Amino acid sequence: MTQLKAKAPLGKVIVITSGKGGVGKTTSAAAIAAALAKRGHKTVVIDFDVGLRNLDMIMGCERRVVFDFINVIQGEARLKQALIHDKRVETLWILPTSQTRDKDALTEEGVEKVLNELKEQFDYIICDSPAGIERGAQLAMYFADEAVVVTNPEVSSVRDSDRVLGLLASKTKRAEEEGTEVEAHVLLTRHDQRRIDAGEMMTVEDVLEILAVPLLGVIPESTAILRASNVGMPVVLDEPSAASRSYEAAVSRLLGEEVDPRAEREKKPGLFSRLFGASA
Repeated sequence: MTQLKAKAPLGKVIVITSGKGGVGKTTSAAAIAAALAKRGHKTVVIDFDVGLRNLDMIMGCERRVVFDFINVIQGEARLKQALIHDKRVETLWILPTSQTRDKDALTEEGVEKVLNELKEQFDYIICDSPAGIERGAQLAMYFADEAVVVTNPEVSSVRDSDRVLGLLASKTKRAEEEGTEVEAHVLLTRHDQRRIDAGEMMTVEDVLEILAVPLLGVIPESTAILRASNVGMPVVLDEPSAASRSYEAAVSRLLGEEVDPRAEREKKPGLFSRLFGASA
């Protein structure tokens, strides 16, 4: 009797989203995708920010863009033609978007078709969402299995992130068809302990009390991030820094691994032990 071959599990769709612009969302999407790929996971990162298109610059492949996400959705190119293979990490690909179309070019049917095709080929599909709650952002999160909500320790950013969490709980395929929520995590960026001590920023604990979802990581304010972005390099592929270590630790948590708090440098001793637990 012929034994049926088990079907390979489908890839996981993770949306990187935020309510407010300028919080480091695209930088985080690039870093998370690159860190996953460094560990051997076949990973693709998609730019959903139609009309602006910054992901390809952060990834250092802007000159290699021929076809894009919208070309694939509209049947003008095959997915294989639009995917760009990263030259630094064997298991990393980028799917850029268009600078010349508007967000109406994204359709629910088109996005679903592309994601389903990618899920057959990749372990992780990272969706770099536009900021806010308009169509592009909603489509980026609609088919997600998990979400990373990027926020700064500022009142306006946290308030907008709370709104995004509400959409993740109600306006996704999982919520509408399965009655379940997308698993969400908070990634706190631009953390500056001196400004927090001076009362200029919210504490991590205050942010978590408002958002009430698990903390994935705390990314410090860092010139290393700016330097890496300027040369088209995800920070986790650049020289070691506090920021790169923090992104690596965040990805470890995303994968369900235990992280030694001492692996993340922080000015206040014990902060990470309190936030993530002794073995977090």
